[in-house]
Amino acid sequence: MKRRDFIRLTGMGTLGLLFSGCGIFSDKAASPAVAAENAGPVAEGAKGKKILVAFFSRKGDNYEVGYIEKGNTHILADMIAEEIPGADVFEIKTVKEYSVDYRACTEEVKAEKEQDARPQLATKIPNFQDYDIVFLGYPIWWSDLPMPVYTFMESYDWQGKTVIPFCTSAGDVMTGLEDRVIPRYAKGAQVKLPGLGLSGKRVQQDTERVRPQVKTWLNELRNMGVL
Repeated sequence: MKRRDFIRLTGMGTLGLLFSGCGIFSDKAASPAVAAENAGPVAEGAKGKKILVAFFSRKGDNYEVGYIEKGNTHILADMIAEEIPGADVFEIKTVKEYSVDYRACTEEVKAEKEQDARPQLATKIPNFQDYDIVFLGYPIWWSDLPMPVYTFMESYDWQGKTVIPFCTSAGDVMTGLEDRVIPRYAKGAQVKLPGLGLSGKRVQQDTERVRPQVKTWLNELRNMGVL
């Protein structure tokens, strides 16, 4: 399998998540997240809406950026949360970790997609029903959402919730499947577009130049009355 074939729409900097099965909420710059077992009141965003930034991300050997300690989608998720006062951050983690080796991981991911697998998750949100808006982030793997994200979507009742997708890949793109796939598996959710798709390499290596794009996107959502 050619290296470029896998990453055409996946940008391993985007291949997104190392799941240690440890904490539930990831750390965020100015606002420490609450662990699921010890979750307090859900934070409220603009207009009293309770907002969650949920993401799947992978560290290790990544396409174009080498070995990374923090996944590209993780970095983007933290940037989004930093721009939304009171937003909580949740990292989707799997019980079985993917290989840190790039090529081995691509084969694992390909097999999962072909089998339409649902990897078991190691993290859970006990108060999911309390959130109004969920920003859902992921890397693009084989031109699709990673299979653990499907597990995540199928694990909760999404009735009445708004989902705003964001992702990282080899380019500044999304899968193009968001408006069809997310409502099908996150049943009851309303998907709000535009989502945000950014190059994993840029997110990883040029963070401060990417940040204004994130702010512009969020302002667009605010102007639409979504936030």
